Amino acid sequence: MKKGMKRMKIVVLDGYTVNPGDLSFDCLKEFGDVTVYDRTSNTPSPLVAERIGDAEIVVINKTPVTAEDIDKCPNIKVIATLSTGFNTVDYEHAAKRGIPVVNVPSYGTQIVGQYAVALLMEICSHIGYHDQTVRQGRWEECEDFCYWDFPMLELAGKTAGIIGLGRIGRATAKILNALEMKVLAYDNYPCDEGRALAEYVEMDRLLAESDVIFLHCPQTPESTGMINRETISKMKDGVILINNSRGPLVVEEDLAEALNSGKVYAAGLDVAGSEPLRKGNPLLSAKNCFITPHISWVSKEARQRILDTTTENLRAFVEGHPINVVNGVK
Repeated sequence: MKKGMKRMKIVVLDGYTVNPGDLSFDCLKEFGDVTVYDRTSNTPSPLVAERIGDAEIVVINKTPVTAEDIDKCPNIKVIATLSTGFNTVDYEHAAKRGIPVVNVPSYGTQIVGQYAVALLMEICSHIGYHDQTVRQGRWEECEDFCYWDFPMLELAGKTAGIIGLGRIGRATAKILNALEMKVLAYDNYPCDEGRALAEYVEMDRLLAESDVIFLHCPQTPESTGMINRETISKMKDGVILINNSRGPLVVEEDLAEALNSGKVYAAGLDVAGSEPLRKGNPLLSAKNCFITPHISWVSKEARQRILDTTTENLRAFVEGHPINVVNGVK
């Protein structure tokens, strides 16, 4: 922060998931006095405005900041999200008030690609399951020198289809190439870097030829519900689906039906249409459905990049040239 610039009041409304204690928010003290709350609310709540109070810099991850909150807190000068997504903020209303909303465009490219393939590996080898059976004594009691309760799937020579060959899709493709898989890709914006890793094809061909399909595309009105009964019917029998992008890309009832019928052999999911996943969701009882709690991004290295980028976002703002603004306010 430049000498002579006014120090601001900063509040972090939900810092725990980015920093459960192994990192530090001290980087934000460069800009003023910092108050950090581990959690505030996952739904709109009067507590949000109460905790923002007269703060000028608001830092959030998933805590909703509504138009009402913004109006109740007239001192807000910038809202910074500790994430790429920013839909938890009423960013259009913030724009009307002249408040920039800034995000972290990229931080977890490698770990999210790695995690996507890890979901696939668990489906192919059931490592966690067999580890548990060994600890339960089954190997000791086994008449043979080994045993397995599920098919072991070899990936070399099979075809992977990636829907969305952006940064994360390309990170996944590099790993799949190393596994000697054929990689197809569907993307609205083909590029040379992508062509070096995959063959761009039309969606119907990707659906028809892929043994494994990865979703690495953003959620838009066009992509919401893109994996549904109709598109699943175009897939190979026994296809595997991996989604650690956005839950609403998938119609969960249709995927559960396809898993239970065997049309889809297995699914590896790190996201859900509504999070957290609640009792009664059809995927919880579907066959061969592997679900983790939205943790693809949580490597320490990725979380440190979030803090580093947020620090740069705030430094640029206080110096008068905001960066990574998502709502057009400069």
